[in-house]
Amino acid sequence: EQMSKTEGKKGELEDDVAKMTSKIDTAAAKSAELKEQVMALEGELASLAKEQAEMDKIRSETHAAFETAKADLSLGLTGVHNALSVLREYYQGGDAAAMLQQDGSFMQQPAAPEHHSKSSGAGSSIIGILEVCESDFANNLAKEEQQEADAESVYQKITQENKITVASKEQDVKYKTQESKSLDSTVAELSSDRETTNAELSAVLEYYGKIKERCIAKPETYEVRKASREAEIEGLKKALATLNDETAFLQKKNRRHSMRGSVIAAQ
Repeated sequence: EQMSKTEGKKGELEDDVAKMTSKIDTAAAKSAELKEQVMALEGELASLAKEQAEMDKIRSETHAAFETAKADLSLGLTGVHNALSVLREYYQGGDAAAMLQQDGSFMQQPAAPEHHSKSSGAGSSIIGILEVCESDFANNLAKEEQQEADAESVYQKITQENKITVASKEQDVKYKTQESKSLDSTVAELSSDRETTNAELSAVLEYYGKIKERCIAKPETYEVRKASREAEIEGLKKALATLNDETAFLQKKNRRHSMRGSVIAAQ
């Protein structure tokens, strides 16, 4: 009965150890997988941060170039526009031909030479050239502004997408790190419990071995069986020899009695 109880306890402890080992292996594998995922996410976040920094730098540089180009084109456009206004008034007979406005100030033009007369053909040619220049300045300024608007739109779109992606990945890192730490804690607790159970199992196995040794006869070795057999045969031989001696003695005794009886009968 004691041996049966010990075997039952032994089996129970072995099952507990096996279950805890399985849980430890599963938790440890999941924790390792989560840590690898966190490392990958952190690498992706670092790449996104680098890409965003480069994009910020490029956007700042292109915006600064736009501001410079815009200022130059606006200045040129204003100058051409003012020159056209003056020339048109001049060739239309106005009194403003002597004054040219630039940046809010007026520059005094030299007085017309004596016997000077207007040339409508030359005026029209000059005005035509300036109108082309004005159109070019306006078109270039419009292109620059459109390119700037497009660049800013793309920049804002990608930046917003990056913010959403970064927020999502940071949340993943946070939760996966927490889960990994929780699993590591579980592994530590289960490992401690398994160590305690293993110690108890070792004690039960030691006790079980002692009981088994007392309750179950050990099989004899070949040498022991051989010696026992030889002793048994030797004993049988001695018994047989003794039996043979006793038989011979009885036979002799019987013969003597038989002979003695014959003698008495003869008398």
